[in-house]
Amino acid sequence: MRRGLFILALGLAAMTLPMQASGEAGLELPAYDRVSGISGRLSSTGSDTLANLMTLWAEAFKRQYPQVKIEVQAPGSSTAPTALIEGTVNFGPMSRRMTATESQAFERRYGYPPTAVRVALDALTIVVHKDNPVDALTLTELDALFSATQRCGAAQPISRWGELGGGGGWRQRPMQLYGRNSVSGTYGYFKTAALCGGDFKNAVNEQPGSASVVHAVGGSLNGIGYSGIGYLTSGVKALTLKPSPDAAPVAPSAESALSGAYPLTRHLYIYLHRKPGQALPPLIREFLLLILSRQGQGIVAKDGYIPLPAATVAAERNKIRRPSDGN
Repeated sequence: MRRGLFILALGLAAMTLPMQASGEAGLELPAYDRVSGISGRLSSTGSDTLANLMTLWAEAFKRQYPQVKIEVQAPGSSTAPTALIEGTVNFGPMSRRMTATESQAFERRYGYPPTAVRVALDALTIVVHKDNPVDALTLTELDALFSATQRCGAAQPISRWGELGGGGGWRQRPMQLYGRNSVSGTYGYFKTAALCGGDFKNAVNEQPGSASVVHAVGGSLNGIGYSGIGYLTSGVKALTLKPSPDAAPVAPSAESALSGAYPLTRHLYIYLHRKPGQALPPLIREFLLLILSRQGQGIVAKDGYIPLPAATVAAERNKIRRPSDGN
């Protein structure tokens, strides 16, 4: 099976550990109610981070509407804008916001911008081997680890674990860096948020997916990398981050992401083609309403990501509400 291609009929096993979700994954959210007359095909191309979630949502939608067929491809967020512009897909999942250039290219083609729907929260997590003695990093140290340009204020690059407090045999251990490739939204987000817009070191080993990053770090005693929180495994340890050198370290979690305390918190998006003033086709609308329901956000929590707060869900549902009931 080609990497990044997931066909609903084959299914996809969850590759994540469960995490405690705030608010029981949205008991205050509306439940999804099945409607009649839904059939057809849906297709999605984009984020690897969202690959498992898109497939799980598709499976849940299929249980509601067995006659619907859904195909999910996940080569990376940067493929979503092109697929939407070419009109080959219904959905463009992205783990970052579209750039101005991407949005403008869509608008040049259609005369209006694409619609962005927030579907989940993610705490982008820094992972090391489970036996690594380092527990916390400052954002400046993180930049000094991964960046060749050090725009976040570090005086010099960091290349050995002793520079982060690793003692004994760790003092002279070199670091082995793992990250995503440039088509990835996680790559783009990390470049902006963690490297202050700087450039990655050439030494970063680029991986095709978040699961590959976590697997590589779990197999390398000297490894360090970054991935969505939904891909954590028992072979790695998630580091805490200090927003400033004198700040308390913050662990990636539902609580710290929802409060804004964790500095690498991001929304996950689904982009779509919607002409202003026109209702979405029922098939597209219902798939999104399932995502933005108690059941859909429960899937977010079970897959290790962070469900949206009720106010955010209400705002996103307002973009796609059913004409008949205003939901």
